Amino acid sequence: MTAIVILALVALFIGLRLYAVLGERTGHEQPIVKPAETEVRLEPRPAVTPSIQQVPTLDPAGMAYLPTAGPGVRAILAADSSFDVARFLDGAKAAYRLVLESFWTGDLDTIRTHVDGHIYDTFAGAVEDRTAQGLKLDNRLVAIEQAVIAEAELKKSVAEIMVRFEADIAAVTRNAEGAVVAGSLSDAVQTRDRWTFRRDLASKDPNWMLIETDEEE
Repeated sequence: MTAIVILALVALFIGLRLYAVLGERTGHEQPIVKPAETEVRLEPRPAVTPSIQQVPTLDPAGMAYLPTAGPGVRAILAADSSFDVARFLDGAKAAYRLVLESFWTGDLDTIRTHVDGHIYDTFAGAVEDRTAQGLKLDNRLVAIEQAVIAEAELKKSVAEIMVRFEADIAAVTRNAEGAVVAGSLSDAVQTRDRWTFRRDLASKDPNWMLIETDEEE
């Protein structure tokens, strides 16, 4: 009888130790996410910069595209077996950061071959205007909270995808002396943008070109 009691106590002790180590499951545990290989490539010529053909990453809600974009996405997948929605979104976020930071610093050569002509001209004009006023932007992209495909379509071999971004940006404008004339780096503002990318699936060039930028109200 004593041996049985001792064995019962040992079993209880082991059970308590397992509970302490593993914890109680409540149904609210975070899912385990396997790390993915990151290789972002949007190659300016001749320099190498991020592209929209790389690592799978979904937005926080786990949604890659809106239901209304589904038919267009499926048409693109059917036309190009190498297309991957999650990798596209990861590259789109890399492009979003690259283009914004290039515009803020005024270094537009980095993105010249990756944006449509009218986009480049608009950015260049804005950079010239602020330079003429002796102003500089000291902005920071704090975080991209969400990137989701809002629209997608395929016209013959040309694919167009609109991505809706939600991001936190700290914006500061400084004068020629470096003094802050607007904004604050300690107070990020949430922004919502819709950027449209285009690619001819028949082309051997894997890069997508930014053809339109819109800011949501």
